[in-house]
Amino acid sequence: MKVILAQPRGFCAGVERAISIVEMALEKFGPPIYVRHEIVHNPHVVKRLADKGVIFVEETDEVPEGAVVIFSAHGVAQSVEDHARARGLRVIDATCPLVSKVHTEGQRYVKQGREIILIGHEGHPEIEGTLGRIPGKVHLISTVEDVAGLNVKDPDKLAYITQTTLSLDDTMGVIDALKARFPNIVGPLTRDICYATQNRQGAVRELAKHVDVVLVIGAHNSSNSNRLRERAEEEWVSAYLIEDASHLDESWVKGKKVVGITAGASAPEDLVQQLIERLRQIEPVEEVSVLPGVEENVHFRLPVSLTKAETKAGEEISTAAQ
Repeated sequence: MKVILAQPRGFCAGVERAISIVEMALEKFGPPIYVRHEIVHNPHVVKRLADKGVIFVEETDEVPEGAVVIFSAHGVAQSVEDHARARGLRVIDATCPLVSKVHTEGQRYVKQGREIILIGHEGHPEIEGTLGRIPGKVHLISTVEDVAGLNVKDPDKLAYITQTTLSLDDTMGVIDALKARFPNIVGPLTRDICYATQNRQGAVRELAKHVDVVLVIGAHNSSNSNRLRERAEEEWVSAYLIEDASHLDESWVKGKKVVGITAGASAPEDLVQQLIERLRQIEPVEEVSVLPGVEENVHFRLPVSLTKAETKAGEEISTAAQ
């Protein structure tokens, strides 16, 4: 068989930043370091950090007073942060800057006197954090059908924002329905859509046109990984979401001439390489190639609290953010 890899795939800048924050905190403060919820939605990443001394908790009440607690890349409600600081915890925020941007946009629209319509999936950690960062009325919807059921105070004073793990394809129909019902609604520019979500979905769509089956590496609770599988299926090719090579069903690839592989934004590249090796055990792999695609060079700065070094005199000096 031949194997084709999507480009881009795997870690995005927000995930890389979040993992770096945890690793730097371990180095600077020593274990244990506490993280509220999974730092990113991938069990392999979580286990690797746990093995280094990270303790994952559901709520900050589980963190001893005075300890270091890190908020995940998905973001948290303001009340969660306030509670942690009130308990004397040392807070480090690993929220993805693109998620923080959504919070800022929502807050800006509220100051303009607008009701907010948030497009996303109920129960997702990012949605819970966003709802808790925007004062005033926020309507959460996820489908075109939800638009018809909206009951708003002033149809002319509305704004919409979206979950970052949703692409233009995911939200286009809902946004069109909102604009049709509320012509004066405002929202962010399309360039504000998460670059990683859009790029990976575009890449898997193209990949699906060249292969007999698509394998998506990612966690089943990862929104962006589930969307990658769906985008591939929309191109009329079989697609499967698996956490790692051990979850591969041989019947999916047996006899297939070309197998495509991609990975969600929280999935490490070594899982991709392990899957290729697993395929070699099933049938001879004649060629492994990378489909031409977007080359990402996005990097986010780390929190100042981690990029400072103390001098011998106890004075703090800034070091360059990575």
